[in-house]
Amino acid sequence: MNAGYLPSAHAASTTTQAAVTYKLVKQAESIVTSGVREITYGWVPSDTSKTTEVLHVLQVDLKNPYVQLNAMGGPKGSVTGKQSVGAMAKETGAVAGINGDVFRTGNAAEGVPMGAQITSGSLLVSTEQLNGMYAFGVTNDRQPIIDRFNFTGTATAADGTTFALAGMNKSSYITETNKAYSHVNALYIYTNAWTAPERPAASGTTPTEALVVDGVVTEVSLGQAIKTAIPANGYILRGHGEAANFIKTHFVLGDKVKADYSLQSLTNGKTYNAADFQMMVSGHTLLMDNGAAVAFTRDISGVSGSADRARTAVGYSKDGSTAYLLTVEENGGRNGVTLKELQQILSGIGAWKAVNLDGGGSTTMVSRPLGEFQVQLSHPTFYGTTQRLVANGIGVYTTAPQGALKGITASGEKTLFIGQQASYSLKAYDTYYNPLDPNGLQAVWKLDNPIGTLTGGSLLATKSGQTTLNVKSGTASDKISLEVIGEAKIAQLTVEPSTRVLRPGAVIDMPVKVQLTDGRQLSVPASSVKWEFRGFTANSANGKITVANVQNNIAAGYAIARYDGYGTVAVLAPGTEQVLENFENASYNVGFAGTPVETVGTTAIATGIPGRETSKVLVMDYDFTVGSGKRYANAVLNDGKGITINGSPSTLTLDVLGDQSMNWLRAEFTDVNGKTVYATIADKIDWSGWKNLRVDLAATGLKGPSKLTKLYIVNQEEGQDERAMVGELAFDNLVLQVPPAQIQVAQPTIVMTVGKKEATVDGKKVTLPGAPFVQKGTSTNYVPLKFVADKLGAQVFWDNIAKRVTVLRGDKMLELWVGNSTMTVNGIRQPVLASPIVLNGSVYVPVRVISEQLGQKVGWESKTKTITIR
Repeated sequence: MNAGYLPSAHAASTTTQAAVTYKLVKQAESIVTSGVREITYGWVPSDTSKTTEVLHVLQVDLKNPYVQLNAMGGPKGSVTGKQSVGAMAKETGAVAGINGDVFRTGNAAEGVPMGAQITSGSLLVSTEQLNGMYAFGVTNDRQPIIDRFNFTGTATAADGTTFALAGMNKSSYITETNKAYSHVNALYIYTNAWTAPERPAASGTTPTEALVVDGVVTEVSLGQAIKTAIPANGYILRGHGEAANFIKTHFVLGDKVKADYSLQSLTNGKTYNAADFQMMVSGHTLLMDNGAAVAFTRDISGVSGSADRARTAVGYSKDGSTAYLLTVEENGGRNGVTLKELQQILSGIGAWKAVNLDGGGSTTMVSRPLGEFQVQLSHPTFYGTTQRLVANGIGVYTTAPQGALKGITASGEKTLFIGQQASYSLKAYDTYYNPLDPNGLQAVWKLDNPIGTLTGGSLLATKSGQTTLNVKSGTASDKISLEVIGEAKIAQLTVEPSTRVLRPGAVIDMPVKVQLTDGRQLSVPASSVKWEFRGFTANSANGKITVANVQNNIAAGYAIARYDGYGTVAVLAPGTEQVLENFENASYNVGFAGTPVETVGTTAIATGIPGRETSKVLVMDYDFTVGSGKRYANAVLNDGKGITINGSPSTLTLDVLGDQSMNWLRAEFTDVNGKTVYATIADKIDWSGWKNLRVDLAATGLKGPSKLTKLYIVNQEEGQDERAMVGELAFDNLVLQVPPAQIQVAQPTIVMTVGKKEATVDGKKVTLPGAPFVQKGTSTNYVPLKFVADKLGAQVFWDNIAKRVTVLRGDKMLELWVGNSTMTVNGIRQPVLASPIVLNGSVYVPVRVISEQLGQKVGWESKTKTITIR
């Protein structure tokens, strides 16, 4: 989340619409270790069209003698070296953990936590002078505390002179208490936990420093930083202005000096030494107090508090015996929640007091599944499986000794598709729920409901449904609830071919994805997809199709992907591919342009790029670290005059070397009329290495001949700290796909009369196979499908087993089922008022459904009972 300068305020947040209410529903629960449970909840809306959000809670029993919480940080305890929550947990031996404090990003930011951090009773980072910022801590007597704290400290010279300490291991910032520059006329203490090259960067002050080792001054440097590394038993006092004069006047080599500091509660004035705490991690605004939601203690705009985002929070129960570490997902079809909703959620899980932690792209939870030896992601992050590097986190630890075998646990895929093969393994755990080596255990596997073929721990899913996979080893047993997705749970099936040009020999990637009725978005394994080809023949294997032959004179070919009978279509058209640019013989200039003016970078055509070592590619590096607002880095082609694109191609494909920056990748064109046209290449650059991407030029309305003038990235202002400020991209193999002219379809005027077999098509009389009729008890007009489809230039296919009719026309595929109240249009399920009827061997369909979905208009004259399609 944006962790820049955040002024204090009691701000109100937007709430969910009055018509929609939410309830908390427990979905799953598992044991992490003795005293720690991981619970998954659904935040379920009353409006079923809205997405159910998912949250995860680590419920920690603070009274359990084997459980401890501690602050995690950068590698080897560094407060300036960020790392992922997973890396923190693995480095420190945590069995679970979440991300922690907000932190600043940008050129002058070392990524230091903005609040205090205490790890194992030692203060590593002090608080900043900020308003309304709360921290979570656990005292040595295992009592949780959420409070506002202030850092107080004093440096004492050998002659007894003292000077106030402003903080420990802090980046430069603007104080909120008096709007001052943090390091001006101030004395700071830096330890070996500070590993950044400057103490700190961009402070606007010249330092005078003293190195103190074992309480003795060993080095003094006037007007410049000390270059000697800080030892574990030492620290540096860094001063400016009046503080620099204090060091210069009162510090002598060999003198004894002291640095004393503490934290003071800003609510009750109580003073704490760092050693009074097991741990402390700061957060942001207070969310809950006395079991109720409270007014936000800080401005929430900097953390997108009124928007749906991923969230992280920590709280505790009324009796102080239970800590709750909570994350809310934001990935795929899940959008996250507002801070107001987060307060409702915290109330629902029993939190008495709670504080907001860093969210958005930082939100991460890891945990060690029962029987496993390493932590894993508990849910997808904003980036999928990638974890953002963050300032610190809260780790959960166990000190339990090894116990005797208590049980076994099975692990493997819980959601499957028909045709998918999954393998399940056996793990073991002891009386303290810590992992044991499972070697030597003999397992017997069994399905409650035979939804597939089970051989040992290997399952081939063969039909949809739910079942329980049971495993037994000796007297120990476990079970996994399995779900094999069926067509009834599909809301949308999509296929995105790597090219839409249909030609013999073409090898086309055909990834198939599904969105379920509960909002989940999943990739369908290639082994689960069945293909049908209309207008051409092809072979399919491993998610690709290889085109063999294309029928002569067809306007379009249809690649129909089916899963459990549910279909979607990729419409392909005969055409050609043209290389727009491969940069091997480019004779024009390429340049860099950035916005704002502080943005810097370079663009060049170069060789030696990884993955393209022997060929030429277009390379752009960029640096957004200076400046503010929305930022652009542009690779400008041919001095802005661009590369000429002849005709009106439908698609541009290109290879892009990604830097996983999460920035927005776009292209700029100039059309035949001189109009600027923009196209998105990728919503976010979430990959590293080379990747082939497809841009739908037809959807942009680009009119040719045209020119490609720029390839560029955008770092938007919202959530800017979640994207890389510095990076490098490369581009290669820009290829245009040029189909024939837009697929033309017949547009006749068809006039029919209810109860009569005679009709007219463009004024010419024809005889119908059966008369249109009005279904009894309704006002729905039914017409013979094949007749109407033929006249509209559509293809009709009837599946007598599935009782399904498929209609292909232009760029549309409609599917309807007899007796089914839904239909699909290009793989999207939608309700239909009336389903098809089979009468005397012919299929009849509601006229409006079939005609209007195919882009026609239907007219009805009630007096004459005349139906007109035009």
